[in-house]
Amino acid sequence: MRKIAIRIDDITPEMDWVKFHRFEKLLEKYEICPLIGVVPENKDPKLRGADGRRNPAFGDEKAYKDWLDAKQKLGWAIAMHGYDHVYVTKQGGLFPLNDFSEFAGVAYAEQKKKLEQGVLRLRQLGIQTDVFMAPGHSFDKYTLRALKECGFHYVTDGFGDAPYLREQLTFLPISFLRKQELKKDSGVTTFVVHTWDMSETEFRWYEDLFANQRARIVNYRQLTELPAKKRNRLEMLGEYGMAAGKKVVAKL
Repeated sequence: MRKIAIRIDDITPEMDWVKFHRFEKLLEKYEICPLIGVVPENKDPKLRGADGRRNPAFGDEKAYKDWLDAKQKLGWAIAMHGYDHVYVTKQGGLFPLNDFSEFAGVAYAEQKKKLEQGVLRLRQLGIQTDVFMAPGHSFDKYTLRALKECGFHYVTDGFGDAPYLREQLTFLPISFLRKQELKKDSGVTTFVVHTWDMSETEFRWYEDLFANQRARIVNYRQLTELPAKKRNRLEMLGEYGMAAGKKVVAKL
């Protein structure tokens, strides 16, 4: 049976907390611990919710920090989701699901500086993580080099049936197509969720998945405990082609 982990992108103090809390309740109901991608210094207006204000429960930064700490103690994993979530190039990099990026196409020194600033900011929030989540799924060879130098070990991206090694980093694959993943009998994958953009249909789809196929769902931290295999050049080219093809289909 294909095992599935859940990751939630775009966590900021100003996000659409109404939708997030609705999905959060589903996770709590079925005792599922996801990976959440925290944006260290959000400057993306799309991630500021309907009115751009903080969750009323977060009257100050301490409250937000306490919330993150509580989630970690429950077993939720946290990734650093870029730095400011602002797309500054029109490049897809090594995993071209999109043709825009915060990192791909940016000079190495600038990428490393962003990552270092992100690490410092997350430490102020009580978070120490070695998992990276690229905004737009886009990164390049300089991103991977800078990630290693900044102490990261995992990247939540790529396609495949199991964790794999690339440039001395462990990639934890995301799903290519959800329906296809559910038909597979083995391996692991990750379903990517953007709660701020979820429709009523998607909420119902996930509730049905959790209720009727709970045995498939694993806590995200379990993925980091699995062995990873090194990929060859041909396999990497295949992944690149799948990502580029999915981008074309999505545009159509």
